[in-house]
Amino acid sequence: MPIPIVNSIASWFLKKRFHQIELFLKYPNEVQNELLLTLIDIAKDTEIGKKYDFASIKNYRMFSERVPIKNYDGWQDIIERSRKGESNIFWPSPIKWFAKSSGTTRSKSKFIPVSAESLEDCHYAASKDLLCMYLNNNEDSQLFTGKSLRLGGSKELYKENGTVFGDLSAILIDNMPFWAEFSSTPGSKVSLMSDWEYKMQAIVDETIKENVTSLAGVPSWMLVLLNNVLETTKNRSLHEVWPNLEVYFHGGVSFTPYKDQYKKILPSTDFKYYEIYNASEGFFAIQDQNNCNELLLMLDYGIFYEFIPMDVYDTSEERAIPLSEVKLNQNYAVIITTNAGLWRYKIGDTIRFTSLSPYRLKVSGRTRHHINVFGEELIIENAENALKKVCKRTNAEIVDFTAAPIFMKGKKKGAHEWLIEFKTPPRDIDYFNELLDNALKALNSDYEAKRYNNITLNKPKINIARPCLFHDWLKQNNKLGGQHKIPRLSNTRVYMDELLGLNR
Repeated sequence: MPIPIVNSIASWFLKKRFHQIELFLKYPNEVQNELLLTLIDIAKDTEIGKKYDFASIKNYRMFSERVPIKNYDGWQDIIERSRKGESNIFWPSPIKWFAKSSGTTRSKSKFIPVSAESLEDCHYAASKDLLCMYLNNNEDSQLFTGKSLRLGGSKELYKENGTVFGDLSAILIDNMPFWAEFSSTPGSKVSLMSDWEYKMQAIVDETIKENVTSLAGVPSWMLVLLNNVLETTKNRSLHEVWPNLEVYFHGGVSFTPYKDQYKKILPSTDFKYYEIYNASEGFFAIQDQNNCNELLLMLDYGIFYEFIPMDVYDTSEERAIPLSEVKLNQNYAVIITTNAGLWRYKIGDTIRFTSLSPYRLKVSGRTRHHINVFGEELIIENAENALKKVCKRTNAEIVDFTAAPIFMKGKKKGAHEWLIEFKTPPRDIDYFNELLDNALKALNSDYEAKRYNNITLNKPKINIARPCLFHDWLKQNNKLGGQHKIPRLSNTRVYMDELLGLNR
């Protein structure tokens, strides 16, 4: 299909869709409340609907008083029943697909229900919106003159009891319209490969022959792939490999630790980065402006949002609030109710709002991925921003990192222990450590208070990881692939001790 026709179709869809987006921008709370009542009405005759008498729920207050908030452990039993073929438990239409997610907080797998409605009205709708927003902001885009290099997880799907499970990316590819295969690379033959390391080189060999205009995938794994592309082609810049490359759509992990490394291999000042916020449970937010680090919360994808302030999370005072009650720059845990039958589900992410009109946000971390052993409330956002500042000051580059507490023993004070794999190490690790400590103090007043005169915390301890340590740890734990991530911060030493053992 000629490019002008494709752009015309996209423009038509864009104008039509922007009318709907304007509706939730103008009336966000009304759209969310109507959505909640619609979801309740659809599911009123399910097992869950009868248990909590959905038929008599008239408003958010009744819903929040009646339906409990749960994490995956609270849902596991009925999800397992659904996976065995039982229907109408938590959603009326049959749930055939389950997105398998190992997560980063626990080793056991989670199986997230994916309904036909969530596929069409959430995941695929978001993909279209992302392209529409990008094209609306960049009218001269030549996106459709070439292909999108998409780096997903494993393409393998497994059938059990009439239901199917696998990576969300595998489910999306399996249900994708036929024309999408022609607009993306690599093809399904390479995508089907299960050996991640062999597959990476196969992706390189196939994609370097294509006219790639966009990239899509998790920053950490995409960087590995792109460096392999440069190594194979002997080029210094990706623009030499793909002259028409114009945008990278990224999500899954924070882009902060990788930004400078991407700028080195994509030096063009015209190259654009667009961030998304999605998960197995749904697609939540999209960057809707060029050169912006905020994400627009999408309110009409069949997901109703609630938020728990992190200062009361997991305490006796824990209480969820609707979107209408959130405040700027506070850390919240995200709770979702979805068109796949998840009711008041804790997804484990934390966000903070940077704008309330419209509702824009930044992902700040994970509810379990922080260090708060000594009352310091160190979150991933603090850690990544501090490392970015220090790397800039010391001309260092980081591949990956993790941090954990050193617990108090006897009269000894506690501390934070860091394990960092450098691409370019600093000349003086002690100076790097001093700068990191000071940067964390500047970003986090609780950390600063605990570090004051070494009252509670001693200065951090930094270990330098050998090359490929984190890669080897992921491989050992069968977690190589686009979906899996290094646990950045932890309140325990489980990950740290395993990694230090491998680092010897």
